[in-house]
Amino acid sequence: MNPRILAATTGRILRQLRHDRRTIALLVVVPAVLLTLVYYMYADQPTPPGQPAVFDRVALVMLGFFPFIIMFLVTSIAMLRERTTGTLERLLTTPLGKVDLLFGYGIAFGLAGALQATVASVVAYWFFDLHTAGTSALVILIAAVNAVLAVALGLFCSAFARTEFQAVQFMPVVVAPQLLLCGLFVPRGQMAGWLQAISDVLPLSYAVEALQEVGAHAEPTGTMWRDVAIVAGAAVLALVLAAATLRRRSG
Repeated sequence: MNPRILAATTGRILRQLRHDRRTIALLVVVPAVLLTLVYYMYADQPTPPGQPAVFDRVALVMLGFFPFIIMFLVTSIAMLRERTTGTLERLLTTPLGKVDLLFGYGIAFGLAGALQATVASVVAYWFFDLHTAGTSALVILIAAVNAVLAVALGLFCSAFARTEFQAVQFMPVVVAPQLLLCGLFVPRGQMAGWLQAISDVLPLSYAVEALQEVGAHAEPTGTMWRDVAIVAGAAVLALVLAAATLRRRSG
């Protein structure tokens, strides 16, 4: 990995994002709108004594889940487009290596995910009075790591798609099971044994657990840092696998 080439690649991707207004709207505006819907869904729900409000519990997880969904979608389509237009083939004739390209994507979209999480957190904490024992900075950190994981998975899955429609079809395969089994709807400890075993190997389960640790504890816990490390490790592994399966053209 060449640091200079990596920095140049990251800058190129960020410039492309900056000039794509629709993608910026998807990254920044859509999560805020969805949080607004979640708030009004649970605004009148009673809160059991000694328990966090339903909105606090759900919105906290959503702040980490939005970057995962959106970055997976945007990245898989963006990489597929670079292959189908021949851009990737031209780039790989330069000193740019596959690892530089893919880690450049990871850093650029990770920064975009941090921006997205920051805006969504401002909306949640300031406008909808989200309460967490830990700080919003930890929520943003976890969301950014989630974004890098989604980028890595999106890059990996894009290698197996020939069209943008096929790339989108990976969403229910990769994203939906992680949403259902992450512990948002049913605590992982209350799941059937085989479902819990599947949940234990899905990285989003650890991202959700890390967010729940932030919600429950004023200071960062060892469990939270362990979970963040697992998610980051899964992102690095997915990036390496994506580099191994990256093709110059679709076909």
